[in-house]
Formats: sequence, structure tokens, C-alpha cells
Amino acid sequence: MDLVVMAAGMGSRFGGLKQIEPIDDDKNFIIDYSVYDAVKVGFDRVIFIIKEENLEDFKSTIGNRLAKIVKVEYAFQKLENVPKGVEIPKDRVKPWGTAHAIFSVKDIVSDKFAIINADDFYGYQSFKIVYDFLKNNKDNEFVSAGYLVKNTMSDKGSVKRGIFDVENGNVKKLTESVIESRSGKIYATPLNQENWKEISPETLVSMNMFGFTKKLMKRLEKDIVEFFAKPTYVKDEFLIPMVVNDMMCEGEINLKVIQTPEKWYGITYKEDLQEFKEAVCKMIEDGVYPKHLYK
Repeated sequence: MDLVVMAAGMGSRFGGLKQIEPIDDDKNFIIDYSVYDAVKVGFDRVIFIIKEENLEDFKSTIGNRLAKIVKVEYAFQKLENVPKGVEIPKDRVKPWGTAHAIFSVKDIVSDKFAIINADDFYGYQSFKIVYDFLKNNKDNEFVSAGYLVKNTMSDKGSVKRGIFDVENGNVKKLTESVIESRSGKIYATPLNQENWKEISPETLVSMNMFGFTKKLMKRLEKDIVEFFAKPTYVKDEFLIPMVVNDMMCEGEINLKVIQTPEKWYGITYKEDLQEFKEAVCKMIEDGVYPKHLYK
């Protein structure tokens, strides 16, 4: 089963791939821990979505090392990677978003696959939740590991999360939102709406960790064409949670959310790095991870 890792933006927050700082004594990165957990639960191929110009840097820094424990392949997220007949605007520079990134693996990925962000730490139990579901799901059943929002916050500023509206374990709605802490309380607003409301710390949110079938790819090809037909597409992003939400609302798929006990760590802000290093050190001391991942 495939693990698709969205890494096209890896390095941009730190000024380039070579400037990404390791998070343990063996100079491993966040993605090393994700792949370690994924392989442990049963994933047997990793597909990295990267920028083509970063290929050699990525291989020498990350890919070649991981290729020793799992099959590794690469896909490139390019602006021109769109269905035939779609005209690319000349003034668009940045990639189109996570849904466009996943579209770039349409000819590589297997029938069932999971997706994650390269710069987020998900934890072993989250990978197990997604893998176990995918082993027995139907073509129209997707899954997401749901994190308690209190376990996904950064004290350095606001974060973007998809908020699940759940009924009996099934997601009825997934709303991409901006979330931030204020005086010990958590507030959220849908993207670009400035409609802030307090939410419970126990609210389940998405960290872009999903389990899909290839049914998603057929939908992406259709939605990309519609995305480009909108007058705001030059600035908008084409995002996976929004596509999944539309598929749910139209009865095309069922999305199951299963709560994970894991705490998210990531580097939304550069200042988050030290906190994550300390967390990894503590997990190694507690025996959650070996002192040397690949030795």
C-alpha cells in the first residue's frame, strides 16, 4: 500500500531544502519518523511529491536514506500538470494547492493510498488507524485520522485545520478553517470569512492525513477543470479537504473519521522546531522510538 508524502513545499519555510534542520542526534527529519511509523504498520511504498528542481537535493538529503528500508518513488508538482485544454495563467507562480499536488500522482499511485504532509509529525497510532481501515474499505469509503484540536495548536500563532462535523463516526462536513488560541480558549473561522467562534478543545480536526481510493483521482480531474473556470482561480488554492467535502455533500463517498490519541507536532513556525526536538528526545527516552531509527 502506498504512502503519498506532499513535500513540494519542503524547505520553503527555512529558505531551501539544505537549510532544513534535523530533529535528533542522527540528523533525521520529521519525515524520517513518519516513514518509520508507516513502514512499521505495513505501508510498502512511499511516493514523494516534490519540486523537480529539488530532486537531487531531496535524494541526497532524504530519499536515498529512506530507500534502504522502503521502495521510494517521486512525482513532480508542476503548474502545467493539469488536464488537457486547461490554460495556465501567466501570472500564477505558486502551486495550486494540496489537491493539485495529489493529482500529480494519478498515474503512479495504487488503488488504495494514504496522504500526509512532509513537515507534520502524526504518530504511530495515526498511521495504524488509516492503514487498518484501508485494508478492508470499499471504493467509496475514505478515512481520516481525527486529532483533538487542543493537540494540534502552535503557541506561536494561528494554524489552518479542517474542522470535522461528525455524526456516528461519519463526517457530514469538513470546513477548512483558521484556528488560534486566545487567553486559554480556542477560536476558529472558515477560511476568508472572519467569522470567529469559540470551539471546544475536544473538536476533531484534520491534519491532511487521509486514506483514499483511486475514486479520488477521477473527481480531481473533473474538479480541476471547474477550478480553472472560476474567475478567482489565479489566487485561490485547490485543496484536498474542500474536494473531499464536496464529494461527501454530493453523496459520492463516505468519510470516516477515527480519533487518534496522538499529539501533532510540526513546524508551522520556525520557533516550533525546538519544542519538537525536545518532544522527540522525550519519546526516544520513553522507548517510543529507538535511539537510532535506521541503524
